[in-house]
Amino acid sequence: MNTRNLRFRSNRIRDILGLFHEELDPLYGSGEVAAFCEILCEAFLGWDRVRLLTEKEKTIDQSDLLRFHWALEDLHRHRPIQHIVGYTDFCGCRIEVCPDVLIPRPETEEMVRWITGGNLPEAGSILDLCTGSGCIAIALKQAFPRAEMTAVDVSDRALAVAQRNATANGTEVEFQHADVLSARFGEDFGRYSLIVSNPPYVRECEKARMSANVLDYDPALALFVPDDDPLRFYRAIGIFAQEHLGENGLLALEINEALGDETCELLHRTGFSPTLHTDFRGRKRWVSAHKD
Repeated sequence: MNTRNLRFRSNRIRDILGLFHEELDPLYGSGEVAAFCEILCEAFLGWDRVRLLTEKEKTIDQSDLLRFHWALEDLHRHRPIQHIVGYTDFCGCRIEVCPDVLIPRPETEEMVRWITGGNLPEAGSILDLCTGSGCIAIALKQAFPRAEMTAVDVSDRALAVAQRNATANGTEVEFQHADVLSARFGEDFGRYSLIVSNPPYVRECEKARMSANVLDYDPALALFVPDDDPLRFYRAIGIFAQEHLGENGLLALEINEALGDETCELLHRTGFSPTLHTDFRGRKRWVSAHKD
């Protein structure tokens, strides 16, 4: 691109950030745009928040200015900031993200931190179902380094991302290609002290309320379930866990906040005593359960 077409008034950081706020505040709000700017300065320039606050009069070279230009264009198109920089942070781990995997959400991190905060008495072996980017498995392996960690997904492309993430974070995870909904699923698995999952749970009828940065960039395979059977993954996982969860083992599942009571009832019918947990917004976002 001819640099004369760049909309920035100068190469000075203050002017660059000013244009981000000028153009994006109406779309995202000032607070979120400020967060975008921090993330981009860290990714593109290696600047932390303190340097960003104290060196706004600094100028950057033309190649870095071009990167900010394309980031601004992408944000106008609602491309997720995590896809722009290529990663996100999850429980202290740097996780590569791309359109092949879901971007980890704060509520998923809350569930993992709850598990690692003294709620798993024994971590001999752990199974992560529908692993996606591998973020849950990697964070749990770092918290429980002696545990045997296995992670499963139906998408080969997601598993490739997950393997790169495990390697980059120095964690040993066994990744397997398998379909949780398959009638043969579970034949080659052992017993686990923890079975955890963030499976697809968004009903097709909920698409209309979803933002463009999710609908256009997250993989539909990892998001959506039919309106007439929205708990299909929880039914399959509950049946599997009855056979493969060890004595005193823990089942932890992220859920659709609109279906918390229904999910608990399903798990109760499957032979579990479930507990519904709320996230930092007060929404019903995950369930923990033990076998009756």
